[in-house]
Amino acid sequence: MTTPRNRTRRDFLTRMAGLGAVLATPRALLAERRAVLGSARAQAQLPTRPIPGTTETLPIVGLGSSKPVLEIPTAGTDPVAAVIRALLEHGGRVVDTSPRTPEIDAEFGQVLAAPEFRDRLFVSTKINTDGEAAGARQMRQNQQLVGSRTVDLVQVESMRDLDAHWPNVLRWKESGEARYIGVTVSSTRQHDRFEAFMRAAPLDFVQVNYSVMEPQAEDRLLPLAADLGMAVLINRPFMNGSYFGRVSGRTLPEWASEFDCASWAHFSLKYILAHPAVTCALTETTNPEHMEENIQAAYGRLPDEAMKRRMRELVRDF
Repeated sequence: MTTPRNRTRRDFLTRMAGLGAVLATPRALLAERRAVLGSARAQAQLPTRPIPGTTETLPIVGLGSSKPVLEIPTAGTDPVAAVIRALLEHGGRVVDTSPRTPEIDAEFGQVLAAPEFRDRLFVSTKINTDGEAAGARQMRQNQQLVGSRTVDLVQVESMRDLDAHWPNVLRWKESGEARYIGVTVSSTRQHDRFEAFMRAAPLDFVQVNYSVMEPQAEDRLLPLAADLGMAVLINRPFMNGSYFGRVSGRTLPEWASEFDCASWAHFSLKYILAHPAVTCALTETTNPEHMEENIQAAYGRLPDEAMKRRMRELVRDF
């Protein structure tokens, strides 16, 4: 049964697309939305931020590819290719993925190997299994996925069997099989353990859940990453879609125009991107139009700390 808290953005946008929703939108907000969209088109390339300690930069909006990849068996590869194409058109290149079945990854690998995509992406991969041997097999699968011995980023997902995998991850970086290494979490319950590992291990990247409705990472993890020189990828910017159920039917506040915010998707993404420790926010979608909307959040003004407090207060009771 679908509840208000688990509706997707697709559901939300469908409900809001009718004439009634248009009439309910303030005229000034519609004008602001058109202005923001025009600004995004004029500035074709996404802003970038540096990977600390290197001369390499990454665009600040990327793709979390789990949903479109998992839909390959039923929808084919055209949807995921279309979303990646939309990302590349604006200078994006970060695609985050996890090992799936060999059959699904083989088809996804064909997408990544297509001439229009090959050598243009920064692909972050994961180890998400138990046992050292199984983790090593997943690394081979990741290499097959990207069609190269060298993988851009290898992460241990959700700290799963971290003690077993981390020695191998370190060796993969030493051997050149991984350019960068890291660890991910997607639950606030893991933050204390994650913080301890960040202090103890030589991480290049951390990936953590963070959004206007899940702001806890800004208390300790994001400042710590900045202090230690770690790049930061953000997952769950829309709380796996539940964010859109919580804002469904609510009018975007007029003061959101003060930081060039034209939609509820922008509202959370601009909150995230306003934090200077964030390197790239991973937006998960199967729809190229949603990818375009997410990219547009990277342009224009970002909220300052006072505005971010106001944003948190607004959504606290949603």
